[in-house]
Amino acid sequence: MAERKVYDAVVVGGGPSGSTAAETLVRAGRSVVLLDRGGRIKPCGGAIPPRLVRDFAIPDTLIVARARGARIIAPSSRTVDMPIEDGYVGMVDREHFDEALRRRAARAGAERRTGTYDHITRRGDGTVTVQYRCGEAGDLLSVDARVVIGADGARSQVARQEVPGGGKVKCVFAYHEIIDTPDGIAEDRCDVYYQRDLSPDFYAWIFPHGRTASVGTGSMRKGFPLRQATAALRARAGLDGATTIRCEGAPIPLKPLKRWDNGRDVVLAGDAAGTVAPASGEGIYYAMAGGQMAADAALAFLESGDARALAGARKTFMKAHGRVFWVLGILQSFWYTTDRRRERFVSICADPDVQRLTWQSYMNKELVRSDPLAHLRIFLKDSAHLLGLARVR
Repeated sequence: MAERKVYDAVVVGGGPSGSTAAETLVRAGRSVVLLDRGGRIKPCGGAIPPRLVRDFAIPDTLIVARARGARIIAPSSRTVDMPIEDGYVGMVDREHFDEALRRRAARAGAERRTGTYDHITRRGDGTVTVQYRCGEAGDLLSVDARVVIGADGARSQVARQEVPGGGKVKCVFAYHEIIDTPDGIAEDRCDVYYQRDLSPDFYAWIFPHGRTASVGTGSMRKGFPLRQATAALRARAGLDGATTIRCEGAPIPLKPLKRWDNGRDVVLAGDAAGTVAPASGEGIYYAMAGGQMAADAALAFLESGDARALAGARKTFMKAHGRVFWVLGILQSFWYTTDRRRERFVSICADPDVQRLTWQSYMNKELVRSDPLAHLRIFLKDSAHLLGLARVR
């Protein structure tokens, strides 16, 4: 009989989070299987900040466009431009971006396997057996490891089966269409629509992807007609005649789970852990940062044998980004709820201090604390809007 091979880790899910976790582990000298079901593209506007490009060495070839600002559209159709000073929002196409990250992990030494996660069993020697189905017949195969990283998305089966509370995550349901970019579309601007018929509680978007564009919307309301709203958005923007290349839909979590590990041999990352920013729905940077942190926690567990090390992934992430998530959660829960509040929110977006601090925080992925007078001005202006004292322009 062939000797049973036990890998150090199995990473379930080959999106940005799982690929980053796998690459981090193999570069630390660990044996890793990267299990991905294949053929899945997440609906995503594809925005990435400069910090992601720097931290994760993203090559220019994967950046299909650079947005130099955003246009915000209010319920009344009034528009506000938010230019970016000395920076940009990078745009990527998830079809190619995710595969490039998987290939990079494989070049570093991760073993790629294609299959759909099924369940986990355990042996008496403390190792984990990951069962997965492969091929059209759905044959059940397995791989053994010492630790598992669940990076299998918002409806993570790893989280649901292995982590307490893992099946309870608040989500926005998102849908988008990748279209051929017609002449006349802004190639350096992201358009964000706060209009009730396009999204009653989130937003709709048109993001440039070079020769293509992502057009979509999201809502937390089950049953909201996402496809019809996207069709309305395309018609409103004069894009209804553009050729549709592909369509994708999926839930997007908007709040980190309270626990990311099972206290034994499993830790979560990315959408499976709920690391998508409220209000903005931004997830790629947080997925990759969370994947790296999950890998670091797994490494600490592999070196020490102490399962308490797995909790370090969430602790590290929340220390770095928890305050941003808290602020964005408040923003969404208040300003996105009614057309009147959305109208005032768009007015706030016109403020130069808000624009500057917003873009600085986005590009660097941390709250800006170096300009207390600007924060004071924003606080006073926000208070005026909250009390209905400010004029909506």
